[in-house]
Amino acid sequence: MVRANDSDRIVGSFLLRHQRETKEAIVAKEISIGAHGEAEETVQFEHTLTSHHPQLPPVYSTPDMIRLMETAAFRALQPYCEGDEITVGTSINIEHRGATGIGSHIKAEATLESFDGRFYTLRVSAGDDVQEIGRGTVGRAVVSISKFQEKMKNRKR
Repeated sequence: MVRANDSDRIVGSFLLRHQRETKEAIVAKEISIGAHGEAEETVQFEHTLTSHHPQLPPVYSTPDMIRLMETAAFRALQPYCEGDEITVGTSINIEHRGATGIGSHIKAEATLESFDGRFYTLRVSAGDDVQEIGRGTVGRAVVSISKFQEKMKNRKR
C-alpha cells in the first residue's frame, strides 16, 4: 500500500481494461495522492436525530454526516472516472466528535491518502462554522455501472 507520506506521485489508476481487437491493456486516468473533494449543506430538520425519533434531540445525525463525507469522497475521485465508471463506498471508519444543530452550515472534505491496487482510501472530515464535528477514513472502489447492473440482474435470489 502506498501512503501519502511515502510519495506524492501518482499512485494508481482505475480499472485495467482490455481492448478486444488488439488485446492491449488500456489504463484509465491516474490519480495523485492528495486528490480533494468537498460537499456542503445546511442542517435541516430531516438531517436530525429528531426526524428519526421524536424523543431524540434535534442535532445533526451521524448517518447524515457520513453521507456528506461520502459525497465529498465521490467528488474527489469522480473526475478521474471514464465512460460509465463511478466510485462506490467499500468501507467507513468515522468518529462523530461534536454536535451541531438545525441551521448550521456543514462542510465535508475528502483527500486521497492511499491506493492498494484495488481500493482507494480517503481521509475525511466534517465541520460547522465553529468546530470539527467528525473525521475518519472512507474506502472506495471503481465500478462500471453497466457491469454492476448486469451483475445485480444476474444474481440469484
